[in-house]
Amino acid sequence: MALVLAGGAVSGGAFKVGGLKALDDFLVGRRVNDLDLYVGLSAGSVLAVPLAAGITPNEMVHVLDGTSRRFRQLRPLDFYHPNLRELVSRPASFAWAMATHGPRLGAEVARSLPELPGALAGAWSGMLRRPGYASFERLVTDLVRHVAPSRELPSIADHIPSGLFDSAGLERWLRTNLERIRIPNDFRGFAERTGRDLFVCACNLDTAQRVVFGPGASEQATVSQAVQASTALPGFYKPARIGAVDYVDGGVRHTANIDVAIERGADLVICYNPFRPFVNDVEREGSFLSDRGLRLVLNQTFRTLLHSRLELGIQRYLNDHRFQGDIVLLEPTERDARFFALNPLAFWRRGEALQHGFESVWATIDRNFEELADVLGGYGLEMSRDAAARRARRVRKLRGWTADVDPVAA
Repeated sequence: MALVLAGGAVSGGAFKVGGLKALDDFLVGRRVNDLDLYVGLSAGSVLAVPLAAGITPNEMVHVLDGTSRRFRQLRPLDFYHPNLRELVSRPASFAWAMATHGPRLGAEVARSLPELPGALAGAWSGMLRRPGYASFERLVTDLVRHVAPSRELPSIADHIPSGLFDSAGLERWLRTNLERIRIPNDFRGFAERTGRDLFVCACNLDTAQRVVFGPGASEQATVSQAVQASTALPGFYKPARIGAVDYVDGGVRHTANIDVAIERGADLVICYNPFRPFVNDVEREGSFLSDRGLRLVLNQTFRTLLHSRLELGIQRYLNDHRFQGDIVLLEPTERDARFFALNPLAFWRRGEALQHGFESVWATIDRNFEELADVLGGYGLEMSRDAAARRARRVRKLRGWTADVDPVAA
């Protein structure tokens, strides 16, 4: 049995914590931590590591608000760790290149002047013999070719930082937490200590190939370094250089990596994907998505790209007679306007995403309880509505939540 966690940035990660808490509350005698294999990608890798290490979804809720005694809370500076070296060095490098370009250009042109008559002799002779536009164009072309500097003007694009932030902050946060709970930071040691296999997926920037970190796969990085690589969202984070390789967010190459679990023998795959395109009812909403600006246009576009890849991957296994298992997909509904409107990188709205993830997934599981109980029961995962209801009342009371999820969005 495997749990596959796709990306989602901050709000998607918090949404997944809430949803995992809801799923955990429905289980009886087993927990989300009792599966055999965990696969994480991007923000999903940040959650897969503590889950595989035995941190329960309930404890992860406490991690989010800073009340956990086992795992330290992720702080703003861990997430928004500035890429100071490049933010300073690259503009300075561009300024120096521009300052030295003029003098070098002048010296190069001056060196070319003595040879100019000889370089233009043929074109000038042709101009005198056959006056016309073609001869004039050849003369000008030869002049420009000889006088034009071989040095190109420094490009500002080559001096833009490769990312605003550095995911090294996430690596340090995870490394210190693994030390805190005394879990080895290498994949083989992790598996031996926990009894669970963990895989983290990233993308090699220079080859554009997927890299799977884990026992029996690539072990060229520690667990925390693999998460650093997997979360290096292009533009937001600079590529994570580990050893002699630059890595970027695993979502660049794949959406969820269900195949990693299936190829390692998983017959039940629970896949949690927080990014799903939103179906905007123009008549009901009274506006098009484009009316609300570029952010929503890009939000919808990227969600569509990610989700379509996931659908194709799942369909591949549904059509493959060799795969005789089950895939359970957890995700927001296509009309979940509240979650769609959340900025994925809004660190300070993670509490809102946490609550909404819990309520939304709880309602979805409750609505599909019989079907889910039948599928999961076939793998020894017993479910109980009564137990889930009791646990939900308890968490809502402790946190002051109200079950206010829009039925359309649930």
